[in-house]
Amino acid sequence: MQFDSLADFFNMGGYAFYVWLAYGVTFLSLGILVVHSLGQKRKVLVGISQKIQREERLKENRSTK
Repeated sequence: MQFDSLADFFNMGGYAFYVWLAYGVTFLSLGILVVHSLGQKRKVLVGISQKIQREERLKENRSTK
């Protein structure tokens, strides 16, 4: 290991602010992307379910007439 202590690791040789900021921005961006993607997936699945239900109602109405 290149660091003598855990404090030196977190200090990153004087560049801690930039290094940890880069990690923070990266993980925050990935987290937002995952949450947004899951929300979009849910919307698509709900839309598909509603479309299937609507088509089934139309088939029932056509067959009863």
